[in-house]
Amino acid sequence: MFSGIVEEAAQVAGIISEKGNLHLNLKCSFVNELKIDQSVAHNGVCLTVVSLTESSYTVTAVKETLERSNLGLLKAGDKVNLERSMLMNGRLDGHIVQGHVDQTAICTAVEETEGSWFYTFEYTFDKEKAKAGYMTVEKGSVCVNGVSLTVCNSKDNSFQVAIIPYTYECTNFHQIKPGTVVNLEFDIIGKYISRLNRY
Repeated sequence: MFSGIVEEAAQVAGIISEKGNLHLNLKCSFVNELKIDQSVAHNGVCLTVVSLTESSYTVTAVKETLERSNLGLLKAGDKVNLERSMLMNGRLDGHIVQGHVDQTAICTAVEETEGSWFYTFEYTFDKEKAKAGYMTVEKGSVCVNGVSLTVCNSKDNSFQVAIIPYTYECTNFHQIKPGTVVNLEFDIIGKYISRLNRY
């Protein structure tokens, strides 16, 4: 489980395709603290560390993950938001994030307003999925590329988020522009409530 509080925007050092899988090699400042089999969220996708060197580590994304996320679009040099799994005795500074990306969205606008930024994202609307909680609500939580954010201007197939300078600089939000594909994970609590309301 994660909280959506990104630890670092790490650089993709290399990518290897093998059959339907993609092996991602990344460099980050805490690689010496990682171990094999550890879970790390990459742009909000929970992946397992499969190998380590002194300066980098590798994770593998399978076909299902590549189809639901933006990981298959990565290239060497891109920045990826990283978060290690939560410690159970720590504070939940963001919201409950599972690391299970639901779908992707496309950035349609970025507006700078007095030192912060408003990002607009659009995603494919599915009425049945929306009934099951795959949606946003005003002032609710959403995870975008692994970042826990508060929704504003929520609509059926789009929403906005406000990004402060710290988040802009310390995550890959500074690389997101109109046309960029991002990962979405809708609020798990909303999904459970929606499911219960169907009975």
